[in-house]
Amino acid sequence: MKFDRSFDYVIVGTGSAGCVLAARLTEDRDSQVLVLEAGRRDDTWKIHMPAALMYNLRDAKYNWYYHTEPQAHMDNRRLYWPRGKVWGGGSALNAMVYIRGHALDYDRWHDEGATGWTYADVLPYFRKAESREQGGDDWRGDTGPLSVHTGDEPNPLFHAFLEATQQAGYPLTDDMNGYQQEGFGKMDMTIRKGKRWSAAQAYLRPALSRPNLTAETGAMTTRILFEGQRAVGVEYVQNGKTLRVRAEREVIVSGGAINSPQLLMLSGIGPAEHLREHGIEVQQDLPGVGQNLQDHLELYVQQACKEPITLYKYTTQPGMVLAGMQWFLNHDWGACRSAHLEAGGFIRSEPGVKHPDIQYHFLPSQVIDHGRKDPELHAYQAHVGPMRPESRGWLKLKSADPLAHPIIQPNLLSTERDRWEMRQSVRLTREIFAQDAFKPFRGEELQPGPECQSDAEIDAFVRQHADSAYHPSCTCRMGSADDAMAVVNEQAQVHGIENLRVVDASIMPSIVSGNLNAPTIMLAEKCADHIRGRQPLAPADAPVWIHPEYQNKQR
Repeated sequence: MKFDRSFDYVIVGTGSAGCVLAARLTEDRDSQVLVLEAGRRDDTWKIHMPAALMYNLRDAKYNWYYHTEPQAHMDNRRLYWPRGKVWGGGSALNAMVYIRGHALDYDRWHDEGATGWTYADVLPYFRKAESREQGGDDWRGDTGPLSVHTGDEPNPLFHAFLEATQQAGYPLTDDMNGYQQEGFGKMDMTIRKGKRWSAAQAYLRPALSRPNLTAETGAMTTRILFEGQRAVGVEYVQNGKTLRVRAEREVIVSGGAINSPQLLMLSGIGPAEHLREHGIEVQQDLPGVGQNLQDHLELYVQQACKEPITLYKYTTQPGMVLAGMQWFLNHDWGACRSAHLEAGGFIRSEPGVKHPDIQYHFLPSQVIDHGRKDPELHAYQAHVGPMRPESRGWLKLKSADPLAHPIIQPNLLSTERDRWEMRQSVRLTREIFAQDAFKPFRGEELQPGPECQSDAEIDAFVRQHADSAYHPSCTCRMGSADDAMAVVNEQAQVHGIENLRVVDASIMPSIVSGNLNAPTIMLAEKCADHIRGRQPLAPADAPVWIHPEYQNKQR
């Protein structure tokens, strides 16, 4: 087999995981690393300005622009699933919320077959990755590449929200990424000095000066190359030319929960019968590739605001231009330095639930159709949704053409428990918004609307308005070799194939209780040590708060 170039490691994808790996593997000066990105460099102000995040969500230039199959339990709607096609991947498009998930999520991973991935095992890697403005402690890091800023915008609606949650009986938490996730507080964001601090900014760009890192853009990887059961390189198309590169040590797939299983299947790794349907030679029969698809659904409970203090004033002129000019003059000044999801929290849906299963982001604005339509009036909203859905979906090839989007079928709201949790999310949010703290600001309920009260009416609203929180995951899950549906082992090595790993959110055994960017970066930090043959960081022993009466109380 003839190759155009040779490297020690070939990394496919510059998302949150790929950027971490590119940086960590090139710390070893004798390792030559190539990282391939199908998309572009992150060279637009729209990515770096936190308040401009909606522009990127609706721009196919930086976005794979995926859609699901019609969802039977959501009135057959096709949901829009934006995914980053740019340096930084999802971390260049997301809302910059830094949430780790709950400690018990990782203990569950261990129980699900991901040996060595308990909370005690992963906490040191969260700390290694992070540099928190407010400083480090037993839970938080202060010397890592990933800058984390805690919300400090003075909008009175944030104060009203936190006050209302306390009036409703929920606790305040000083740090939902630390000792106590449960409760409400200020949100952490991957923002540094008023600019988005994506994985590309934190990891990839600083590593580009190293002579042992080569980064290619516009490089669409079409298949992994093998000699027997050993991965030896990849084939990719760039500027209309097909190129082959050899990986002397390993091929590492970091395309994310959609692109990674797609590339494995295009390369002959996946459910054998499905691959043969598309004329693909079977390299390794792994029925779990593309299965176990999980995502978070959320909906927006929206309330009109009687005072002109929301972000609506920045979506019309001259407010929009003035705010933008402020940011360009000084990134750390004005409304554009934040994505404005500065308050939020986690609660339990009912007694007996051991750790929070509903998440909140509060926004002093109105979001319509993923931001593809401007707000219509002064309003505020809660983004709310369940964290551990029972629904499981799948992803399959549409064809053997690498440019064809795969078939994405998440089977959302396919269980009664999932539907109940969405219903509960609406009711618990209404209770918070009805508290006295919101009285000076509270106008009419815009969504779901006062006419929507019964279970059937709320269910109908959910079917029509719930949407993805952009957290697809678990499609190449970790597990032991005797688990027929596991795709990789606890060191992210693909079962049955030598020198091939998958490192990204697809290898999560199950979805965590929170946003996925921080866990994906942690996961890549840990896998980088596995790849480099390093001793894992020593387990941590930091305690975690569990409601002492969770069995009998919802709050």
